[in-house]
Amino acid sequence: MTAIAPSCGPVAALELCEVTKEYPSGCGRMPLRALDRVNLRVGLGGIFGLLGPNGSGKSTALKLLLGLLAPTSGTCRIFGLPSEVPEARRVIGYVPDGPAYPRYLTGREFLRFMARLTGVSRSGREGRLMEVLEWVGLQDAADRRIGGYSRGMLQRIGLAQALVHNPRILILDEPTAGVDAVGVTAIDSLLTRLRAEGRTILLTSHLLGSLERICDEVAILAQGRVVYAAPRSAWVSRSSGLRVDALPAPEQIALRHWVEARGGKVAAASADSLERIYGEAVRAAVR
Repeated sequence: MTAIAPSCGPVAALELCEVTKEYPSGCGRMPLRALDRVNLRVGLGGIFGLLGPNGSGKSTALKLLLGLLAPTSGTCRIFGLPSEVPEARRVIGYVPDGPAYPRYLTGREFLRFMARLTGVSRSGREGRLMEVLEWVGLQDAADRRIGGYSRGMLQRIGLAQALVHNPRILILDEPTAGVDAVGVTAIDSLLTRLRAEGRTILLTSHLLGSLERICDEVAILAQGRVVYAAPRSAWVSRSSGLRVDALPAPEQIALRHWVEARGGKVAAASADSLERIYGEAVRAAVR
């Protein structure tokens, strides 16, 4: 994948080319510019993270790609087709931020409705429902009403409905919002599995540690502009080594002894983390 292109190039999975989006402010005031000549290219396959503080334009960028908004200027494409063309959007699964699903339906009923809506064949529909319910860990809650789901369960049923028609592209707006640490790990594992199948995933998140682990590439938005974009190699040390997260102190000590007894060396993690890159890029943009 290539994060930024100064002009429209070869066909990509998703592309914003010189896109500006303005919202009217009313009363004769200057319009609010949410995106300012943004160039963004997401290539085929892999996980692409779109970062930025609140109000930076992340959700606007996703809605433009989905054809839910029209750009003030510039072009938005899906596999080379304009994003407003229905044929282009059929290959996408979408999880919005703060979704409102029908509370009176069970999880299975909701997925069955979405499967019909997205053209899943009747003969394979029930099997597909069970498959995606297992993927997101909701098979035991499939026949409970959505109104009784926790926030984390709502995020997972959202992922299930986005996957039910077997899309080539997933666009996920804060898919781990409100999800506990165990749930975040499960979602990260699912996304890496989907990447291995060749899908393209574009997601936003404020969980920088999660993005650091799973993303192949990131772009950072601030004040409506792309202020940084780079592949994974920019924040992962190129030297051979081992990084271990969230391991209790006694186990860390035992691991250190085990490694050193075999001639290895345990060193501190590289300071060139995605969190540091993000902080510096955003601070520089708002000065």
